[in-house]
Amino acid sequence: MKIGELAVATGTKVETVRFYEKSGLLPPAGRTSGNYRSYGDDHLRRLSFIRRARDLGFSLDDVRELLTLADDRDKSCGAVDTIASGHLAAVERKIVDLTLMRDELRRIIGSCRQGTVGDCKIIETLGPQIS
Repeated sequence: MKIGELAVATGTKVETVRFYEKSGLLPPAGRTSGNYRSYGDDHLRRLSFIRRARDLGFSLDDVRELLTLADDRDKSCGAVDTIASGHLAAVERKIVDLTLMRDELRRIIGSCRQGTVGDCKIIETLGPQIS
């Protein structure tokens, strides 16, 4: 299949497919007699894996490591678990941070008295805290 077909099949932009190929995450495609890239089922599976991992927020380095591990089917999956667990811990930290942000935003929005901008508690809260 051509690059555009691969992109559509995986919900990936053509530029992203080229980036993954250039960065070594996706092996180079063969070429047709007309010098078009020609991708096969292995490319489709690998790109689908990359897309799903990226959708779950794994970094490119983590994806690279997961692909290396996935290529060695006989290896223990302990290393995969370590990567996934580390990512889960990072996601959980972000959730805590986002919850704190949400609560602070609710607090400052709740302090709004619908007056003028000059008296706006939101603007005041976002400004420098001078004692």
